Amino acid sequence: MSKNTISVIIPAYQHAKTIAACLDSILAQTIDPDEIIVVNDGSTDGLEQVLKPYQNRIRLITQANRGSNPTRNRGFNESTGDYIIFCDADVVMQPDMLEKMKDLLDAHPEVSYVYCGFRYGWKSFASFPFNEARLRRMNFIHTTALVRRQHFPGFDEEIKRLQDWDVWLTMLDQGYIGILIDEQLFYVQEDHSRQGISQWRPAFMYSIPWRKIGWMPKSMKKYFDARRVIAEKHQL
Repeated sequence: MSKNTISVIIPAYQHAKTIAACLDSILAQTIDPDEIIVVNDGSTDGLEQVLKPYQNRIRLITQANRGSNPTRNRGFNESTGDYIIFCDADVVMQPDMLEKMKDLLDAHPEVSYVYCGFRYGWKSFASFPFNEARLRRMNFIHTTALVRRQHFPGFDEEIKRLQDWDVWLTMLDQGYIGILIDEQLFYVQEDHSRQGISQWRPAFMYSIPWRKIGWMPKSMKKYFDARRVIAEKHQL
């Protein structure tokens, strides 16, 4: 096994209900990550109290609320691993997830990151093999991917939605590609009391002719606005 080190970065905002299961799944991995960094983005729900039993196993960074992208970037800048993985605080990993991802990334020096499918509630998201044309049309890669540190461009802090798509497109623009593990190696916990960093909408929501209807939910408008900004940025 290679000596490449792994940093797990967990951005957390109001995740007191879900972060223990997330951390337990990381600590139960078949290979230990070299560091686990939790960035508390100004939570007011008792998150740090929940983290106390883990204080000897994690590095906790606390900041005033800045939003998901600055929080992820803060975690990256504080990390040291050769490989990094952003793990939202509502994600629960399968026990062999990190080992499988690391083995594949070690075996393929020509790729920059490894991604997989996942589950959210009753819904399975299988993802697709890496394809440049498909990625330019739509995002099919979750933020929770194992990435080579030297190829990670950082999150654009001006983009508030579809941040993961923007990262993969930025890497593609620089010649960096990914590879799929065709397995569902984690699931996203459901917490209906809050809107988390992991937010998923049924595909049909994007096919509704909102402009013809003359109204759309604010959350959908933000996604369409972000898509327009990303399309202009990457000349899609």
